[in-house]
Amino acid sequence: MGLTLIILSFTLFLTLSVPIALVLASSTALYLYLAAKMPLTSLIQQLFNGLDNFVLIAVPLFIFAGNIMGEGKLAEKLVAVMNLVAGRITGGLAIGSVLSCVFFAAISGSSPATVIAIGSIMIPALIKAGYSERFSIGLLTSAGSLGILIPPSIPMILYALVMNVSVAEIFLAGFLPGFFIGGCLIVYSYLVSRSYGWRSEQKYNVSEVKRIFYEGIWGMILPFIVLGGIYGGIFTPTEAAAVSVIYAIFVETLIYKELSFATVMKIAKNSAILSACLLFILSCAMTFVWLLTIEQIPQKMAEFIISNVKEKWLFLLAINVLFLIIGSLMDIVTAVIVISPILLETLKMFNIDPVHFGIVMIVNIECGFLTPPFGLNLFVSMAIMKKSLVEISRAIVPFLILFIMCLIVMTYVPQISLLLPELLMRK
Repeated sequence: MGLTLIILSFTLFLTLSVPIALVLASSTALYLYLAAKMPLTSLIQQLFNGLDNFVLIAVPLFIFAGNIMGEGKLAEKLVAVMNLVAGRITGGLAIGSVLSCVFFAAISGSSPATVIAIGSIMIPALIKAGYSERFSIGLLTSAGSLGILIPPSIPMILYALVMNVSVAEIFLAGFLPGFFIGGCLIVYSYLVSRSYGWRSEQKYNVSEVKRIFYEGIWGMILPFIVLGGIYGGIFTPTEAAAVSVIYAIFVETLIYKELSFATVMKIAKNSAILSACLLFILSCAMTFVWLLTIEQIPQKMAEFIISNVKEKWLFLLAINVLFLIIGSLMDIVTAVIVISPILLETLKMFNIDPVHFGIVMIVNIECGFLTPPFGLNLFVSMAIMKKSLVEISRAIVPFLILFIMCLIVMTYVPQISLLLPELLMRK
């Protein structure tokens, strides 16, 4: 009865378009009250237990830091440096856009923040320079999703929490996959630009070069401070998030002098609201996972999968297909948080490294951000460009195909994800 009640209630609430956090909490409450005959106070206890983790402090701090840098001038200065570096070659402005997304991703840890910060600057600039509108929208919408693959990354922190893996290790595992996808976007941009003859002729004098590098260096060194501090043993990932906030406020208020104290307080309020929503979803998801554990769903699912799927490659293919479908139907981040722990026993049976699996899941989240009708990056681009969902979705098609191809490669070549963790943290 317990499993049937969970499935029916979850499906019913989801069909009625109930917010996902309430779907998870309500399904858990019904099970506890009707099947387990447990007091509902246990639900409240589990909601608190789901957030009782020091690592989670990093989530609101990284959100706050990303919003400060998105609101200020740091993204604009980074874009100027990247365009200076790559702007003169064929497709240089597009390549500079991808590089800007890579660097901003290593600062903000958020995909939507990267699209807003870099896309709002570079999409109009690309169109003005002669690049097609569809290509410009598709490139920045997709490149912005690198914000969750190149550390620090908020979904990586959440995955590490629910799967009980090291945050530092999964951060390290994200570098090469992030650069791999970024490199593929750069190659694609170059090939398309060469076929259409898209090229910038802008020239810089020595004084302009010095000014651009001086202004941009403040943003470029932040990833090295944060990630260098983590892997150098100076501070933890959570403390690194606090360093990011302090550094962002320092640069934007004292160096660039773009944000006032009142603006910082407004950003803090908005960041707190967003963080509360995200952490409430996580708390409900962790409670639902606890419920599934009581019913031994992970073990039963592992036994079912092993009895029906004999090959590891087929299991990985099925999981990717499943998450690509889920990504078009619901919030993919929540789906990963809920489903990944259920598959933990299966991963052990197939001898799949949870860190490698985590990177595969993160890339699936990236694809989910680009998949209509619920792709978050699509809605961000709609707001920036004042375009319909259909127009944005058409622009994203070639880039989504490219992402899926990269996903396949990273799924079956785990060394891309595991090389750095094995070299630096598993000796």
